[in-house]
Amino acid sequence: MKRYPLEGDSLLIDVTEGVATVTLNRPKQLNALSRQLRSNLLVALQELNRDDDVGAIIFTGAGDKAFSVGLDLKELEAAPLDQAEMGVDCPVMQAFAALRKPTIAAINGYAVAGGFEVALNCDIPVASTNARFADTHARVGVVPAWGMTQYLAMQIGPVRARYLSFTGNYVEARTAKEWGLVLEVLSPDELMPYCRQLARDILTCDRQTLRAVREAIRVGLHQTAQQGLMLEADLAKASVARFDAASFGRTRQVVMRRGQSQIDGIE
Repeated sequence: MKRYPLEGDSLLIDVTEGVATVTLNRPKQLNALSRQLRSNLLVALQELNRDDDVGAIIFTGAGDKAFSVGLDLKELEAAPLDQAEMGVDCPVMQAFAALRKPTIAAINGYAVAGGFEVALNCDIPVASTNARFADTHARVGVVPAWGMTQYLAMQIGPVRARYLSFTGNYVEARTAKEWGLVLEVLSPDELMPYCRQLARDILTCDRQTLRAVREAIRVGLHQTAQQGLMLEADLAKASVARFDAASFGRTRQVVMRRGQSQIDGIE
């Protein structure tokens, strides 16, 4: 097995027959994006982009409950985000933009806020029946910084994107498919086999041509979004600058209780 320069075990990488599986590995924390996990995600994107043995990448979450619920709110309560991690010019966004290989998001459970954004940065999202999607940024009090304000509207249209971002409400997997947010919805047991077969199908294409087609699609979709992403970055940094950690402890509990009631209501 190849070794990548990762810190701890918050993220795992397995490369098998040209397909890299990247697993966000904090299941007890619903794969919340801690500082270490965010750092490891950046390393994974950069290393896999350089690895000529890798032709396609699958992102998923450990366990059967969550892809990722976004930022680690306990960490955020203790210390604000570093503004260098935010916006179209931040390292993670730059690494996603520089990636030359097709990506699949195997969304095995909750995809919330920043975790939702990781999925949106992937080329082909696929969901299990356990998947639930929500943009809770406005409830937490931090403007999205990894593309939500632009990519979500591209994916499902501005009206539905506004609904999700303005309310923080959850939608279940079948609705997500109806809206065009995911390619397919499968049982939890079928999710990874389906995504691995999809990755193998991708590997049968000519890599140079595939890279060119992928880039043409990406540029066509994102060119007009660039100004929106720059604005998103500025607004996100400003929201972090005014972030009140003292009051966030109360807000966090409200957001978590509301999220649970929303989830219970659509199961």
